[in-house]
Amino acid sequence: MFSSIFSVSDSNAPNFHPVSDRYKEDELFGELSPKDTEWQCASGFVTETQVFYITTESGASLMCQVIHSATGMWSPTIQFVTKWYDPKTSPERVWKSCNVSKFVTPPPGLDKRSSKAEEYSITHKSNPGTEFPESYIIRGKPSDEIQIFLELHRPAAIPGFKLGKGDQGGYSYFGTDTKKPEGYVVHRFWPRLTASGHVIIRGKAETIKGTGMFAHAIQGMMPNRVASSWNFVDFQSDEHGGVSAIQMEFKTTPTHGSKESKEGTIVNVGSLVIGGKLACVTAQTIRPGDKPKDDAPLISRAIHLNPVHDRDTTYEKPQNLEFRWAGPSIAPGVSGALSANLKVDVGDIANPKGLIEKVDVLAEIPYVLKMTVNYVAGTKPYIYQWFNPATLSITGPDELVPGLSAGLEIPGHLYNEATFIS
Repeated sequence: MFSSIFSVSDSNAPNFHPVSDRYKEDELFGELSPKDTEWQCASGFVTETQVFYITTESGASLMCQVIHSATGMWSPTIQFVTKWYDPKTSPERVWKSCNVSKFVTPPPGLDKRSSKAEEYSITHKSNPGTEFPESYIIRGKPSDEIQIFLELHRPAAIPGFKLGKGDQGGYSYFGTDTKKPEGYVVHRFWPRLTASGHVIIRGKAETIKGTGMFAHAIQGMMPNRVASSWNFVDFQSDEHGGVSAIQMEFKTTPTHGSKESKEGTIVNVGSLVIGGKLACVTAQTIRPGDKPKDDAPLISRAIHLNPVHDRDTTYEKPQNLEFRWAGPSIAPGVSGALSANLKVDVGDIANPKGLIEKVDVLAEIPYVLKMTVNYVAGTKPYIYQWFNPATLSITGPDELVPGLSAGLEIPGHLYNEATFIS
């Protein structure tokens, strides 16, 4: 189980195979099968998660997550995490995480898209042929301070996706042999969903009504060996029949990039929803030394601007971020290209804008994994989490939304994360 840490292979052979290289522009959309979002609960050093991000109509942010962490020879640890942030009551926020007991998947009568423990239950339901063919019901109480009940529905016109079709869709592989990889990363998404329910905070009930997204992700290798940094983007708006723009990006360590330049390889996967339809899936690989073109037909990119040194974390925190998307339409009956751009000002160290929290990851992950990561890598990872009003600039075919060809400015809310590992 520790072989990948000490393995030796041909130094001239490619040792990283990004999913963003594997598919052509017209092959990026891979519709999810039921098994794609089932819990795998693999052994070895594997971290698996289901995470739901909600933006409410009142302008608050709710995150709900289950994390299954396998740590070699030790028994896996399962965490249930809930975070509530309402800028109207800032700086107050509620983030509770607990190690659950009696984790089960599948629960009786359900498949492995569902799971339960004493502290929570997540139940997947299928309703084929309806306006909302899939849904999740979440009940949770990670502490006496917060309880949640959520009903989350995926619209039929917005299918879940992975990058590329088939069993290998979504997978990036580490190592020289993709059939026997040293590790892997895989993501599956619902890029937009509707949410209703309530959250009870210290005895006070808040009604939940809004939209959001869902991701099921697996890191099949120790986290510090997968990536040196991550970016995550979730923009949601109710304008023009429903708009969302998401990205998941990671940058490998130099081991899987360029040892000479000490730079990693960047892999980005994203999507655009407009007019209540999944309109575009995007992907991009940026290798050390690459100079990406701003007018390329396919763009999926997160850019940190005006970085400043943060003594709290020791990392270079961006003061501004820019996110770009471009690709062909995949909406039924609609041809043409889409492009989108979003810029956000997150402030400086002394005057942050929309900063929910700087998360000390080692304070949150299971003890055994923490000791392994810290010992092997000597790292101290941090996650910056922001939630801000934002405007998405988007162009595309008028068949999607009237006036789109001339460009539209779409107001909404942006939840984004920047993770620094090494």
